Amino acid sequence: MERLNQYNNFVLPFSLIIFLGLVSFSSCLAAEFNKSKKKDLRFDDKLCYLPGSPAFGFGIAALMCLFTGQIIGNLFVCSKLSARDHRSGCDDKLKRPAIATIFLVFSWISFGVCAILLSAATSMSRSQSFGEGWLDGECYIVKSGVYIGSGILAVLTLGLTLGSDIATIRQKRVEEDMKVHAQIK
Repeated sequence: MERLNQYNNFVLPFSLIIFLGLVSFSSCLAAEFNKSKKKDLRFDDKLCYLPGSPAFGFGIAALMCLFTGQIIGNLFVCSKLSARDHRSGCDDKLKRPAIATIFLVFSWISFGVCAILLSAATSMSRSQSFGEGWLDGECYIVKSGVYIGSGILAVLTLGLTLGSDIATIRQKRVEEDMKVHAQIK
């Protein structure tokens, strides 16, 4: 019964991270289907104009959900890694599990790549006025698959964060069981 109560502390953060990952992926899919098309591009001599698209709002939502999920997951890992068992003294620190650290590193790498892709694609989805464009006065259109790739990376990022959370919890449970067995002997 005690172990069942332990899991109640993890249900909310895990559910929230999974929900944010699904919302981020769904927003990326919606952005892919609502991004500006080549037919939307207008030319006036050498100047171009591209109207804004709904993909901008979906991209912002995907970025916010990805960022929030990553922060929640990392706060959860850090709180578990920095926790100490005060009853057994100062020398008994919780060891940092290697697999959780590896998952966390890869989570941050995929987060960085995903954030860059989403930011650039979302920025291109804003209105590009005559003579201003997106970069150097030229209009740019987001290539097909950029938002879908970002959505897959968002799910991978939050999945790795959850993996790190689970590995941290398991390591903590193993160390607590070892302490109990040591006290019984």
